[in-house]
Amino acid sequence: MSNGARSAGAQSLVSAFDLVLLDLDGVVYLGDRVVPAAVESLGQVRDLGVAVQFVTNNARRTAGEVAERLRKLGVDAAGDEVVTSAQGAAGLLAQRYPAGSRVLVVGSSALAGEVRGAGLVPTDTAGERPVAVVQGYAPELGWPQLAEAAVAIRNGADWIATNLDATLPSERGPLPGNGSLVAAVAATLGRQPDLVVGKPEPELFELAVRRSAARRPLVVGDRLDTDIEGANRAGLPSLAVLTGVTTPAELIAAPPQVRPSYVAADLSGLVAPRREPVSDDAGVRVGGWQVRYAGGAVELTATDADPGAGIDALTALCAAVWRTGLPVRAGDRSAATVLAELGLNG
Repeated sequence: MSNGARSAGAQSLVSAFDLVLLDLDGVVYLGDRVVPAAVESLGQVRDLGVAVQFVTNNARRTAGEVAERLRKLGVDAAGDEVVTSAQGAAGLLAQRYPAGSRVLVVGSSALAGEVRGAGLVPTDTAGERPVAVVQGYAPELGWPQLAEAAVAIRNGADWIATNLDATLPSERGPLPGNGSLVAAVAATLGRQPDLVVGKPEPELFELAVRRSAARRPLVVGDRLDTDIEGANRAGLPSLAVLTGVTTPAELIAAPPQVRPSYVAADLSGLVAPRREPVSDDAGVRVGGWQVRYAGGAVELTATDADPGAGIDALTALCAAVWRTGLPVRAGDRSAATVLAELGLNG
């Protein structure tokens, strides 16, 4: 697993891969603010010759609009490097229904545009008897659009959701996401969508990999239940960063299906000198941190006066807890301090 240093080189994590598949919200930006270290780190990734694809569950914007937004934040990006759940949903609809079929779009103009570009006819009313309802996030959505969706689905239309993310990360904390809006319709109908396109389903990752013809892709995300589970479903290695919704406590407690391959504080973990956990029957060591199996717990201690970043301690703890399921405790004052900083008991 990775630490949070900021120098690129042959021993960096990303040097083992030829493509990085990046989530956006909570990884590259939070609302209208770029995440610290993102611009510098992604520039170093490109300098190392590794391709980049931005893969987002958010269906609010077109790929071109997403790329333009990234560029305004200082992140190098092109439209053909962006994969959105709106694109995935439109492609799925085009496979399932004849050209010219009407689809009720509950979402943004970008989602409607993708549906139209796939040869289908967007509509905003159940009265036109659409064959399907596609639902994606848009901040302007309200009761009238949700009501039309409920009526159309009750009348027999298939129901496709671009994603089920309950929240959107923001600089003000988590805000309601598409999953919360889907839940309103689900509560009305007493059922769930027929299909979900976005992560943790593997389709968006598979589309991005096909575009790049990559052989060694790495998924990077902040959400265990979408980005990391999606990577695991697609059979891809993953890096979890702590700049979005996932906390250290949630990471340590993660069940197997949502455990990442690597952990980093932020995107600098892609280009930092790589520190692998050293494990044996007695415990795990990463950098200047040692975790021992002792007295029915995993006990964290510092092995020198300056043990290094807390992300190294978290990496060691994840490896130990995932192996044993034991609770965490501090073995010295340095460990107690870093556990408190990570929001962990100790």
